Amino acid sequence: MNAKLILGITAALSLTTALPVQAGTDLDAKTAAIIKRDFRDKGIAKVERLNQDELQAACSKYKDDVPVDMKVKLEDEQLKQIKWPADGILVGDWKAGEKLAQSGKGLTWSDKEGDPAGGNCYNCHQLSSTEIAYGTIGPSLLHYAKKKGGLEKAQRRAYGRIYNAKAYNACANMPRFGHIGILTEAQIKDLVALLVDPESPVNK
Repeated sequence: MNAKLILGITAALSLTTALPVQAGTDLDAKTAAIIKRDFRDKGIAKVERLNQDELQAACSKYKDDVPVDMKVKLEDEQLKQIKWPADGILVGDWKAGEKLAQSGKGLTWSDKEGDPAGGNCYNCHQLSSTEIAYGTIGPSLLHYAKKKGGLEKAQRRAYGRIYNAKAYNACANMPRFGHIGILTEAQIKDLVALLVDPESPVNK
């Protein structure tokens, strides 16, 4: 996509906040049509990624400020879809989890189908007191286990939020790593271990 098209889409999106509801709705539809027209499948990156489910559409419509009743309903639906490990074990290997947290690999057109993706956790969170390159979109996760009211509760909450953060905050920026298959069950367990193991850099 060229720069002019990107600027055009950006302008169209910004206008929706200043125009009457009907005009905004029309522009939303036109913008969606332009995006779908000009994006193309390439490798494993498919245009179908642009299709929103009910939750995403609601967050877009209300600009992340979804009415309370709707928010509760959407979060409840997402919570019911979390697939907890059949073996009941929520914790894996924190060292493998640290590698995942550092890796942003995956889901680009040049990746191969089935290649393992990374968690890219440092892009949004602080996890280690010695790491200087981390994002601040999400909260700091330093000493995560101590903040969450006991080890068992911390493990379950960590697994649930990594699997589907939108079960806890409908319009959260965090991807639904398990829900949409970015990470496997084993990978999520390893990230939980990174957050709760007393020997991991998160809790040192």
